[in-house]
Amino acid sequence: MAPSIHFRIDPDLELHLLAERDAGDIFALVEQNRPYLRQWLPWVDYTRSIEDERAFIRSLQAQYLGDNGFACGIWYQKQLTGTIGYHPIDRIKSQVEIGYWLAAPFQGKGIMTKACRVMVGYAFARLGVQKVVIRCALGNTRSCAIPQRLGFRHEGVVKQGEWLYDHFLDLNVFGMLASDWPPQHNA
Repeated sequence: MAPSIHFRIDPDLELHLLAERDAGDIFALVEQNRPYLRQWLPWVDYTRSIEDERAFIRSLQAQYLGDNGFACGIWYQKQLTGTIGYHPIDRIKSQVEIGYWLAAPFQGKGIMTKACRVMVGYAFARLGVQKVVIRCALGNTRSCAIPQRLGFRHEGVVKQGEWLYDHFLDLNVFGMLASDWPPQHNA
């Protein structure tokens, strides 16, 4: 088995691989933030129990063991605040997409920008991909601000790019090439 992934970003912030023991905490965080998360994320209504969360974490562990990316919990001041991870790596295109969410009370503290910076650097330095993509719903200004802060290029809008329960969302697509990634941001 590959070594565990753990990033200490600063004294208050760390990321580590999600484990089944985290299922209860993640589910509780989803429950507390369900109305907020439901505005943007299509999986919220399908996460109805700790067992649903456990099954999702098992799928992420299989992704990790298959050397196809991973997902981490985000701990701020030792409290779980959200998750960040790679969608499966596209080896043919040499790219990976990052997905993330953060509980509403923890937004505006720079947590997700720092977490994304680490994950982007790791994607280039360790996963060896040539491109990282982040997709955010058009109206989700907080989420869209993160790739913009990190210097990603806005590559366009995918009209009706995601089905969200009873309507489509248009998605902004942001991309970063390995050759454009600032050296001071490398992991």
